[in-house]
Amino acid sequence: MTTTFEINGRKVTLKAPDDSPLLWAIRDEVGLTGTKFGCGIGMCGACTVHLNGEAVRSCVTPLSTVAGAKITTIEGLDPKGAHPLQTAWIEAQAPQCGYCQSGQIMQAAALLKATPHPTDAEINDTMNGNLCRCMAYVRIKKAIKLAAAGPQGSKA
Repeated sequence: MTTTFEINGRKVTLKAPDDSPLLWAIRDEVGLTGTKFGCGIGMCGACTVHLNGEAVRSCVTPLSTVAGAKITTIEGLDPKGAHPLQTAWIEAQAPQCGYCQSGQIMQAAALLKATPHPTDAEINDTMNGNLCRCMAYVRIKKAIKLAAAGPQGSKA
């Protein structure tokens, strides 16, 4: 089947089975490799992207559900890597191995869009499904809080 959608502001049309996971379309067909494969069952969050502004697990999202949709990957969050979360991630030294970080950032971006100044409980609740094998959760939370505080929160 043919599926047309927008990814990072660019319209794409792919020929692939309707039940193909969005993750593989993003990586193999579109060539954007920032979105990672983790568990393949939607439980780890490494594959998180935005579908019409909402965080979804692309490994379990069938291509058939994204026709006409707007997809944003880590590459499209800010092409220069200057999104407040990306800069806060660096400032807080959040990544260790870095494998889960694109999914973590995309989940956090959806959180901050919906709740610009989240409480610790809201951060914990939203980020709960994003796993980090390096256990960098304290620094991830710090980065989210830095981004939520804005430029005045830097160097805090």
